[in-house]
Amino acid sequence: MSESTAHRRKVTIIGAGSVGATTAYAIILRGLADEIVLVDKQVEKAGAEALDLRHGLLFAPAAAIRTGDTADAAGSAIIIITAGAKQRPGQSRLDLAAANKRMLGELVPALVAAAPQAILLMVTNPVDVLTHIALEISGLPARQVFGTGTVLDSSRFRYLIAEHLKIAVNNVHAYIVGEHGDSEVPLWSSASVGNVPLDSLTIPGHPALSSADRARIFEDVRTAAQQIIAAKGATNWAIGLASAKVVEAIVRDENAILPVSRMLEDYHGISNVCLSVPSVVSRAGVGPALPMQLSDEELQLLRRSAEVLKETRRSISDGGH
Repeated sequence: MSESTAHRRKVTIIGAGSVGATTAYAIILRGLADEIVLVDKQVEKAGAEALDLRHGLLFAPAAAIRTGDTADAAGSAIIIITAGAKQRPGQSRLDLAAANKRMLGELVPALVAAAPQAILLMVTNPVDVLTHIALEISGLPARQVFGTGTVLDSSRFRYLIAEHLKIAVNNVHAYIVGEHGDSEVPLWSSASVGNVPLDSLTIPGHPALSSADRARIFEDVRTAAQQIIAAKGATNWAIGLASAKVVEAIVRDENAILPVSRMLEDYHGISNVCLSVPSVVSRAGVGPALPMQLSDEELQLLRRSAEVLKETRRSISDGGH
C-alpha cells in the first residue's frame, strides 16, 4: 500500500445491508476513516444508510460518507466485502459458498482495477472459502486479501469464559482457530486469564471451569450465529465491531495479533487453504502467523478443519457453481 493511499484513510464497503451499515457505523465511531463509500445494488437503500449516518456526524469524528459503485473504490486503503446471500435459519455457512462465489467473480476484478493497492477484507460468509476465492480471482499478494475469520468467534469465546469466571473480558486471552463455522477449534490449552494459564486458574469466589462448562461454552460459541439468526434474522452488531477492529489494526499500523482468515503455507503441516490462526495485522496487511503451541488434539482438529474447507473449495470448483 502506498504511503499516500494509507494515509488517505478511505474505506469502501461493498454491501449496505445490516452488516455493511453496522460496520460503517463502528468505523465512524472509532474515527478510523476520513471517507467511507457504501456500494450496493440497492442504490436507494445505500443512499438512505449513508444519509442516516451523515445525520449523526455531529456526535462522531468527521468523515465524508457517500455512495457509489465499484469504480468509486479508487484510492481506498481498505475495501470491505459484506455483500452476499444471507444465511438462513438452519443453513450452514458453507451452504452459501456457491452463490457468493459467483458474486465475487463479478466484484473482485472491478475492485482490483479501481484500487489495486487496497487491502481486501472479506466478511461475507463462508468467509474462509470466499477469502481463498477472492485471493485467486484478484491475483493480489496474499498479505492483501484476508477475512475477519474467527475474530468474532474468539470474542464470543472470551466473553463466555469471562462471564462464567465473573471477571472482566479484557483479562481473558483465548482463541478460536480454523474455520469460521462448524469445524472451528477452541484453543483451551493456551487460554489464560491475566498471566495465569486457564488450566491452573483458581480464584476464590469465582467459579472454576469444569469439563462440562467448557463443552457448554464452546457449543454456545459454535452455535451463536444460528441462535441470533433464528431470533432476529441476521447477526450485525458484533461482526460490525469485529470488522472495525481489523480496520483499526490496519489504519493505525498496530501490528495487532488477530485470528484472521488468511492463506496458510506449511503452518503445522497445513498449506493452500485460508483459515484463521493468530496473525500480525498492520498497514501492510496480514503478516506472519504466530507459531502457536497446540495440543495433539487441537492440532488434529485444526488439520480436520483445513480438510473441511479444502473439500468445500473443491466441490464448488468441480461443480462450476
